[in-house]
Amino acid sequence: MSLDVAHLPRVARKHYGRYVAAVVVVAVLVAIVVSFAGGQIEWSVVGQYLTARAILTGVVNTFVMAVFAMIVGLALGVLFAVMRMSRNPVTRGVSYLYTWIFRGTPQLLQLFLWFNLALVFPYFVIPGIVEARTVDLMTPFVAALLGLGICQGAYTSEVVRGGILSVDHGQTEAAQAIGMTRFQTLRRIVLPQAMRVILPPIGNEFISMVKLTSLASAIQYQEVLHSAQNIYYANNRVMELLFVATFWYLIVVSLLSLGQLVVERRFSRGVKR
Repeated sequence: MSLDVAHLPRVARKHYGRYVAAVVVVAVLVAIVVSFAGGQIEWSVVGQYLTARAILTGVVNTFVMAVFAMIVGLALGVLFAVMRMSRNPVTRGVSYLYTWIFRGTPQLLQLFLWFNLALVFPYFVIPGIVEARTVDLMTPFVAALLGLGICQGAYTSEVVRGGILSVDHGQTEAAQAIGMTRFQTLRRIVLPQAMRVILPPIGNEFISMVKLTSLASAIQYQEVLHSAQNIYYANNRVMELLFVATFWYLIVVSLLSLGQLVVERRFSRGVKR
């Protein structure tokens, strides 16, 4: 015998746990906002330095360093990913050694090593092309670029290798069957298809690179954090200038996140999710 429930009233389920959690979260957020608003932070100072010339110069330098370091990382990443998948054991070994060294040591340590390279090699000499003191060549910009870019290449190589492995091997066999060389197959067949897999993590790495440029302040490269530090050393407004740096990091990262979304959608066209 079936029970007729059509005539019974419908009552919405009460989610008391959700209500309590929402109230607690909102209360914590309000308490944080009130604490900062009513604390000893001079928000007028924050507004004053948001568009200060030194800060804006630091923002531009941060973005420039992130872009160039990422270009170096991408170039090295593709190169060593291909080397890692080579049939030549020496090439594979060199690629593995590169990845092991630069992923296994802190990036700040690598920055210091490059910046102090003149202690090991006082002169940089390419016969007939350049001969100069290493201390003159290894400026904060060059040291930061090498330290961040080369280390990034070690991480990028694994991302690229994973993307290449995601492409069906039959694509390579078909390309070779019509007479394509390994390089042509990689450039025209494999990499374009692998980009759909490679781009999301590479986009995240680029965003991380923007934040990693703050490490370059340790070797006196004038990125946004270093600019903020120089100012608060003079006026003792530490928290205010740190909030200024935070604001600009969030702005740059937000813009890059939007750009990453657009690029990912472009390369994902025609792919059913």
